Amino acid sequence: MSASNFENIRVVNNVRVEGIACSMPEKVSEVSDLAEKFGAESIQKIMASTGVFRRHVVDSECSSDLCVAAAERLMADLSVDRSSIDTLIFVSQTHDHTLPATACILQERLQLSVGVAAFDVALGCSGYVYGLWLASSLISGGGSRRVLLLVGDTISKIVSGEDRSVAALFGDAGSATLLQYDESTQPMSFALGTDGRGAKNLIVPAGGFRDRNGDLSQVSEPEVRGAFDLFMNGAEIFAFTLARVPSLVKALHESRSDLGAGIDHYVFHQANKFMLEHLAKRMKLPREKVVLDLESVGNTSCTSIPLALSLADLEKDNRVTGLMMLAGFGVGYSWAGCIVDFDKVWVSEMSYTCAVKEPV
Repeated sequence: MSASNFENIRVVNNVRVEGIACSMPEKVSEVSDLAEKFGAESIQKIMASTGVFRRHVVDSECSSDLCVAAAERLMADLSVDRSSIDTLIFVSQTHDHTLPATACILQERLQLSVGVAAFDVALGCSGYVYGLWLASSLISGGGSRRVLLLVGDTISKIVSGEDRSVAALFGDAGSATLLQYDESTQPMSFALGTDGRGAKNLIVPAGGFRDRNGDLSQVSEPEVRGAFDLFMNGAEIFAFTLARVPSLVKALHESRSDLGAGIDHYVFHQANKFMLEHLAKRMKLPREKVVLDLESVGNTSCTSIPLALSLADLEKDNRVTGLMMLAGFGVGYSWAGCIVDFDKVWVSEMSYTCAVKEPV
């Protein structure tokens, strides 16, 4: 199937990315510490394949706490008038509560106007690019003028420490991205897609209203994972990625034939080292343009793209400039890519959080 058969390019105009900030927990978990449980040889192979050597993981913090830290840093760095923010979007799969929407809580914690539109979006690996598309579409369409996009996950809370396939992979992080109306910017090109047939291959089967008590789970394994833990079929996820991402990238390239010299940096979801290197080689992308930065943070789900932008040493004087292709893919199955022109986008220094004694 050609890219044009399932990639619908959506163009958004008059939107500028002002700045990005990220936050991680202070607590660090070393992958090598798992050698006692899984064996030294096995852990060495896992580190070589995934490229992950340590991760920042939460204690009592929630995704919202990480996003608050990132948002506060970003707004301080940019001297943001909080009353100018008219929309707040929170993207996560690890919300504070079943209800209310975590975005409502974030509005109060960040002291934003009661006139702000605030809502949650439940997406994972593709969530950051989906969030950019949603935020920029609202701005371009006139529904919003300035949007604060908060994207974060604490996947470590739903990972079984006994499950070899995921125990060494996931870290926690939160991010804040500020977007506003600007007629002088270049258009953004987005390609988005969904294939729910793959939902069962990356799932926490219990805890929602389909299976509140974990009675229906088919992927529980005694002494490995329970119904409330994350299940990942790595082989199927890898096959999906190889089937979809090259076509996604091709469609985005073809949508912008005016690019001339082309993309400055490719920032993909930081799934694991082997997958990203395999994709880059298969798509014949210049290796020096493909950002790979998960050694000390792991796979941080929906936060991995802004976190990679923050860690990859792309900025000069805290500003990043260049034509970026961003692409997220995974849980759902869901995928999203975009081409966005960064024009001196502010990138804040990393913030670190500690355990929350009295969570909100």
